[in-house]
Parts: sequence; structure tokens; C-alpha cells
Amino acid sequence: MQSNSYRHSSAVVDSGAVLGKGTKVWHFCHISEGAVIGDCTTLGQNCFVGKNVKIGKNVKIQNNVSVYTGAEIEDDVFLGPSCVLTNVSNPRSQINRRKVYEQTRIRRGATVGANATIIPGLTLGLYSFISAGAVVTHDVPDYAMVKGVPARQVGWISRHGHPLRRTNSERDLVCPESGLRYREKAGELKCIDVGEEEALPIGMCTGTLKYRNYK
Repeated sequence: MQSNSYRHSSAVVDSGAVLGKGTKVWHFCHISEGAVIGDCTTLGQNCFVGKNVKIGKNVKIQNNVSVYTGAEIEDDVFLGPSCVLTNVSNPRSQINRRKVYEQTRIRRGATVGANATIIPGLTLGLYSFISAGAVVTHDVPDYAMVKGVPARQVGWISRHGHPLRRTNSERDLVCPESGLRYREKAGELKCIDVGEEEALPIGMCTGTLKYRNYK
């Protein structure tokens, strides 16, 4: 554990777990041995991180979330309150499947909304957005917004978390908050102004209006 990270006195961090610089672990959390958590990540109240789980930098994990062995969480991911990640598709109390845990990968910048459930063995793409209460049963493409039970793609979403709109040219999609442009090709979406692995410009990192102002 890094000396320049923070954990609440009620939290349990097992020997061999690594907490990055500036990471905060709040009330009643449990971080298992072998877990590695990157810099400036926050775990809210009552969270669990399983053995050998890898969590990236600047991840926000809200209250009551368990990240079990087999999950890989990349940088800048947001996990909403009480969302569910599991690691076995066919659990039975009588059957020990610890050697066959399924891997769930949540790519950089993705959001999983409150109370959403992610079936194990899936990949949630870069900057994808899982709406609150959704049940995800298939891989989610980069920048896709999905809703419902089971979850279905309802459109594309920007890095700023807004549904993308067509410009007059009908070729590009534009984020209503940032003005960043996106282009769809062969069912895939890419930002044409800022690369997926690049940090946002400093002036674009602070929200200015509520979500409903852009609807």
C-alpha cells in the first residue's frame, strides 16, 4: 500500500494489495491481496475488490460495488452505485469454479450506470455508456449507449456523456457540449478531433451545464 494513498479506518486492505498515489478507499471497503489500483482512484462506501483484480487510474467506483476476480477496469472508468459485475455465468453452490472465472473488461472512459448488471465474460468498449438499470448480455462497442433489459444500443455517445447529433453534412456527429466531432464508419465510431488515448484539453474537463440542458 502506498503511504500517499488514503484509507478510512473501517476499510480493510489485505497484505500484498497495491494502492496508487492519491487513491482513496472509504468506509467499510475490502481490498483483497494481489489487487492493484492505479493513481487517483476513488472507492466509495462498502466496496469490494477481489484477489488480483487490476483497476486503472482515475476510476470512480461508487457505493456498494463489488469488483470480483476476473474483472479488468481500465483508466477513467465510472462504476455507478450498486452496479453488478460477476465472474461465473452458471453459478452453483455445490460446484467450485474458482479456476474458470470469466473475464470482464471495461475499457477506458466507460460508464456503468446505477444498478446496471454486466453478465460475465463481456467487453464494454471505450467511452461506452451503460444506462441505469440495464442488463448487458453482449459486448458493447466503443462510444455506444445501451439501455434496457436486455440492453440494446440506442445511439452513440460522446466522451462528455451526451448523445451525439448529426451535423448538416450528415457525415459527422457532434457533441453538443464540447463541439468535438465523431465519425461513423462500418458500424464503428471514432473521435476525429481527439484520439481515444489522448487526454482531453484542459478547457474541456469541466462541465458547464446539466445534462437536461442539452436534450
